[in-house]
Amino acid sequence: MKKLEVGDKVYNIHRDGFNDFQRYTFSEVVRLTKTLAVLENGVRLTNQPKTSWISEDICYSVYRDYWTYWHLTSEKAIQDAKEEEEKIAAYDWFEAKAFSLKEKQLLYKLFQKIEQEAKSEICQEKS
Repeated sequence: MKKLEVGDKVYNIHRDGFNDFQRYTFSEVVRLTKTLAVLENGVRLTNQPKTSWISEDICYSVYRDYWTYWHLTSEKAIQDAKEEEEKIAAYDWFEAKAFSLKEKQLLYKLFQKIEQEAKSEICQEKS
């Protein structure tokens, strides 16, 4: 397992409870000490790689917070973060939006149309 080097890109996944979205934080290693890797956002990681049981193969724990881990950034992590950001944006938009009756009717019609198309596709697959 490789130790972190200056320029390595890492990420962390945080949740506020089980029902919360996964919130990704990305950063880069900017400085190394004998035992630590310092990120551009000020977080200090213990530069001792460990086996991760959660997402990526290797993780690095936050100095003096051994329950918080950062992982080397991968294409999959970037894609997952983009998808999660879209979910959060949609959720926040619906939470902040106060729909008028006309907008509710329009949404209802759109969802009815989508449901009808899905039902017709299912019927065609069965035949």
